[in-house]
Amino acid sequence: MQESVGGQLVVDGPAVWAFAGYLVTLVLIGAYSVRFSSSGIGNFFVGGRKMHRLVVALSAVVSGRSAWLLLGVTGMAYSMGASALWVVVGYTVVEFFLFLYFAGRLRRFSEAYDCITVPDFFAARFGDDDGRLRIVLAVVLIVFMTSYVSAQFVGGGKAIGASFGLGSGTGILITALIVLLYTMVGGFLAVSLTDTIQGIFMISALLLLPLVAIHGAGGWGGVAGELAAYQATFLDPLALGFGALLGMVGIGLGAPGNPHILVRYISIKDPADLKWAAYVATFWNVAMGGGAILIGLAGRVYFPDVGLLPEADTENLYPSLARELLHPVLFGMIVASIFAAIMSTADSQLLVAASSVVRDVYEKVLRRGEEVSERWLVFLSRAMVAVLVVAALVLGLLAEDLVFWLVLFAWAGLGAALGPPAILALYWKGTTRAGVLAGIVVGTVTTVVWYFTPALRERMYELIPAFLLGLLVTWLVSLATQRPAEVEERFRGMKEG
Repeated sequence: MQESVGGQLVVDGPAVWAFAGYLVTLVLIGAYSVRFSSSGIGNFFVGGRKMHRLVVALSAVVSGRSAWLLLGVTGMAYSMGASALWVVVGYTVVEFFLFLYFAGRLRRFSEAYDCITVPDFFAARFGDDDGRLRIVLAVVLIVFMTSYVSAQFVGGGKAIGASFGLGSGTGILITALIVLLYTMVGGFLAVSLTDTIQGIFMISALLLLPLVAIHGAGGWGGVAGELAAYQATFLDPLALGFGALLGMVGIGLGAPGNPHILVRYISIKDPADLKWAAYVATFWNVAMGGGAILIGLAGRVYFPDVGLLPEADTENLYPSLARELLHPVLFGMIVASIFAAIMSTADSQLLVAASSVVRDVYEKVLRRGEEVSERWLVFLSRAMVAVLVVAALVLGLLAEDLVFWLVLFAWAGLGAALGPPAILALYWKGTTRAGVLAGIVVGTVTTVVWYFTPALRERMYELIPAFLLGLLVTWLVSLATQRPAEVEERFRGMKEG
């Protein structure tokens, strides 16, 4: 049996061994991938553009969700009811259309011009001869990605600490060490393979737990009756104002600007497989998002008052409900699913941030025009992963209480800064480098200003106004400046061959 000691959850040996087996599997995958990833920087960062469509579909989904889905969305549904569904609708719809229409253009262009990073794409699309665009993009990516990774480390630390009776600081160190080992050694191949396994853990847990919970509460009729008695509108997905609904759906606007999702599109072996991947990824998103919502709804029946949850925190619902209902071995899998959600995002973000330094600053700006050894670049890439882990670790230990803020802020910042320029660059020939630079700056600044202005933040999630302003400014500045002379040739590189 699991016991609570000093406010922390201490689990039986079987749960510990189940979780340990999961961690060992991740490290073995890193060891398996080392030879392939050591052969060149393209293999290290995008798997040599040889990734299977199933791996791309699942890793794109799980790298974009993080523990925010398992802890945040379940807690949101527990607090506000079925209206939390709109968050899932927002990112699912946007990512479906990205796979169908955006991803193919990006993948074909990246192969035609040997792009392995998002800044690579922008530089090739707009002829960034002086490297200014690359440097601006690299700075934005490093700042937001380090914050994002830090948030994942803290989330992992809290999950391990609470589940196994360890302090959160110890949990953060363990999380950082595991992510460092397989990411630094195995590169993108290891990250994508582990993301696929972690996706299976996540969806299994998100489907198993609500089924057990609903059955234990007397079936859906029993759950619905309890919730209707608690609050008449709890099961009404439209029981919220238009502004709140728009803000929740608008979370999906972050997807086209988050490079750890975009790099999956670049990595697929055959661009024609992206349509197949779109449907698989959408099914995965719907199943996981639906499971998270059902856990929140059923959880309200088992814990009718938030004070019954550890620290009265709704984000503790998921592990608390699992502890209440499942065998220790299955509970160990639930803890593994939380850790999987965290690591599937952190590892991808580390690679993106490292590639921005090694590929976009060192190789393409500082050593421009020189021949640089592939082995040296891979070595630097691994070293940069280690440096970024240390930076994120320090930030996480210093700012444990800022996790949720860091996640939403980084998602909004990347989405607003990179999303509008990326969409216009792929679909409008009139987009210029000056327009892209202006859009990046305006999207970033608007995100920061909006968040730190309480009167604005209370009205709407900062991503929506920042995204729209970034889009408008990119368009207006592009109209006022001269587009690249080679734009017709560049657009031919996006078309199906």
